[in-house]
Amino acid sequence: MKATEIRELSESELNDKLRDLKADLFNLRFQHAINQLDNPMRLHHVKKDIARVLTVIRERGAVAAKGRRS
Repeated sequence: MKATEIRELSESELNDKLRDLKADLFNLRFQHAINQLDNPMRLHHVKKDIARVLTVIRERGAVAAKGRRS
């Protein structure tokens, strides 16, 4: 998922996406532990997607906080 796609999502969609990605990461780690993971790079991609979503959430929070100070 690209950052531009993530930035187009609403707050509730971002939270839903984050929850889904964290669930995917849990499942992938579980599969990796029992040696059933077909593509280990998927772990890497899911972690990066989580980071992207969290970054957008924090950016929006910083903009909102900055707006409240003025």
